[in-house]
Amino acid sequence: MLLLAVAFIVAFVLLLYMVSPLISPKPLKLPGAHVVVTGGSSGIGKCIAIECYKQGAFITLIARDENKLLQTKKEIEKYSVNDKQVVLCISVDVSKDYEQVENVLKQAQEKLGPVDMLVNCAGTSVTGKFEDIEVNSFERLMAVNYLGSVYPSRAVIGTMKERRMGRIVFVSSQAGQLGLFGYTAYSPTKFALRGLAEALQMEVKPYNIYITVAYPPDTDTPGFAEESKTKPLETKLISETSSVCQAEQVARVIVKDAIQGNFNSSVGSDGYMLSILTSGMSPVTSITEGLQQVVCMGIFRIVGLFYLGSFDSIVRRCMMQREKSESADKNE
Repeated sequence: MLLLAVAFIVAFVLLLYMVSPLISPKPLKLPGAHVVVTGGSSGIGKCIAIECYKQGAFITLIARDENKLLQTKKEIEKYSVNDKQVVLCISVDVSKDYEQVENVLKQAQEKLGPVDMLVNCAGTSVTGKFEDIEVNSFERLMAVNYLGSVYPSRAVIGTMKERRMGRIVFVSSQAGQLGLFGYTAYSPTKFALRGLAEALQMEVKPYNIYITVAYPPDTDTPGFAEESKTKPLETKLISETSSVCQAEQVARVIVKDAIQGNFNSSVGSDGYMLSILTSGMSPVTSITEGLQQVVCMGIFRIVGLFYLGSFDSIVRRCMMQREKSESADKNE
């Protein structure tokens, strides 16, 4: 009976692997495609633009700092694979005025053709304890990190539906999968992208449009370096439990997953575990992916509980040290 059960499971898994390619989306071809990257003047956004350009895409870079955009344009153009490729730069704040965002994207499409892939990478971060963060920072982060992705996506979705094709990428964060000490202003904005992506994917899947949510870990970028200057001690110690990735590595993974139409994009073993643990009711690109989630969920939950226990221990230890230091200061 046991052998029969094992044989049935093996046969079932093999069947899933055979059927899986039939339901997976057709990969997007980047040569000649028009890729728009917001927040593309530095960090992960710049590396994504370079990766797409290396594969023959036409690039529209969108960011606020015009000087940085022009510098990045020169850097990207070094990786051209043919003489026809173009890098278009647009200086605009994607979080403030939807009509302005819509207009500049119309201009970009008039010059380089319809948008085949939109990568929403514009974002910023503020760290600190909840009561120490300025109230207006919560509003600013929600505008930049959430609305800064809503506006460009809203501007291109109509054309994608008409053409029955497209990719939209939302660059979230591992802090958009797990709420951590010091990220009370940042994490909710990245969690919001997940909800937007799930709802939008259900709307646009019949039109052959696929959404990808990327959850990069701590990544060596100018933004990360700036953020690290204001991190509370607890946040720094928790961050030390995982390694810092290179932006180029993260960009390659995101581009690959977006091309394939994968809903989740993660980097490394920690990222894979978090994607399984937080999969919930998120879409799957293949039956195989769904099977992996079902099989691994239980064991990963056990591992995750150990992580949470260690994080709580770090927070308690830092609190006790702080209280002890404050008590000593009062007694002096």
